[in-house]
Amino acid sequence: MTDMTSQTSPAKPAKPEISAGLKKRYAAERRFRAYGLGAILLAITVLFVLLASIVRQGTPAFFQTYLLVDVYMDPAIIDPKGERDSNVLARANYQALIKRALYERFPDVTERRAKRALTGLVSSGAYITVRESVISNPDIIGSTQSMWLVASDDVDTFNKGQISRDTAEEDRRVKDNEIAWLDALNVEERVELRFNSAFFTTGDSREPEQAGIWGAVVGSFLTLIVTLAVAFPLGVMAAAYLEEFAPKNRWTDLIEVNINNLAAVPSIVFGLLGLAVFLNFFGLPRSAPLVGGLVLALMTLPTIIIATRAALKAVPPSIREAALGIGASELQVVTHHVLPLAMPGILTGTIIGMAQALGETAPLLMIGMVAFIVDVPTLVTDPATVLPVQIYIWADSPERAFVAKTSAAIMVLLGFLITMNAIAVLLRKRFERRW
Repeated sequence: MTDMTSQTSPAKPAKPEISAGLKKRYAAERRFRAYGLGAILLAITVLFVLLASIVRQGTPAFFQTYLLVDVYMDPAIIDPKGERDSNVLARANYQALIKRALYERFPDVTERRAKRALTGLVSSGAYITVRESVISNPDIIGSTQSMWLVASDDVDTFNKGQISRDTAEEDRRVKDNEIAWLDALNVEERVELRFNSAFFTTGDSREPEQAGIWGAVVGSFLTLIVTLAVAFPLGVMAAAYLEEFAPKNRWTDLIEVNINNLAAVPSIVFGLLGLAVFLNFFGLPRSAPLVGGLVLALMTLPTIIIATRAALKAVPPSIREAALGIGASELQVVTHHVLPLAMPGILTGTIIGMAQALGETAPLLMIGMVAFIVDVPTLVTDPATVLPVQIYIWADSPERAFVAKTSAAIMVLLGFLITMNAIAVLLRKRFERRW
């Protein structure tokens, strides 16, 4: 009797055609994976180059050159009558005091054009520092004060090394005599590069060294407040009705199709709608966060509705059935059980929609938020601008110093966007439920 368990039949060798086909498929799979990995590495490289370029160009805007100037607080100019009236002190000609201090520091400068260049070393807004010092402490009137004054944009750019002294004089904005004056001040340690806190605390200005983003930040905040106040309740209520209460017929199908289409409509179309309806028809104030928020709310509404419906669908039907089984009405089921359970997904979609609204520019240009606004807004009806529009305005400015300001504002905007998306991810991870 043959022992069948001790005998094994040898495996038949695969046919050459099958082996060749397997090799080709495995090779194709390896190539596909290599292509995918290469695409990811290329995308990461391009993103890194973009971010590195923005950081490299924007970092100088976070620092500002200051010049130490000995200013004599002449009573005859500041307070001729000696009344110490704050209104009189505020209207004094502090520019004349700064000019006199520079002339005394460089007495050999006598030509009119050279004097104009000498006084151009400091910013045209440097007098504000002197004025605030006098108003805060009138006792310094009649004394000589050493004050750090903001340098002009050309001096600041030169001091940061963005203008080379090796360039021919006719090809650079800072001339040889100005470089000599700066060198003399450097020897006496009267030139200093400081953190530019004014960039975060002031509004826009025609002068790059005085321009800041605070007005745009406040305008963005007010605009997003209006957007959230309008889009969030309307979006959640519309999504809850369509998902939980609306009958399934051709009308609701038509509404759903239009909502999905609105999510893909170019944003400038919403700007045209805001221009025609909110400005021309209702007569709301132009370039105000109120109108900007309403326009962005219309643009964000489809995103919130779609995200809310997806979050409502993710709630298991057993929750609804259990609530109905103990006598709850349909409205109580939705408001007491379904909406609270779906709220993490709703908030995630809302934050993403708000982040999208924060980065929009085109619809706001159509309603006049591209205007030059110096004052920081306090109400939603005040003239204002937003961060993306501020970036657009600075990018169109001819002064070289605005290049750094533009990149720095982009860095701030990216910081806000990354923060909002990070909050959305944290909310999803923190409150996400797996059914």
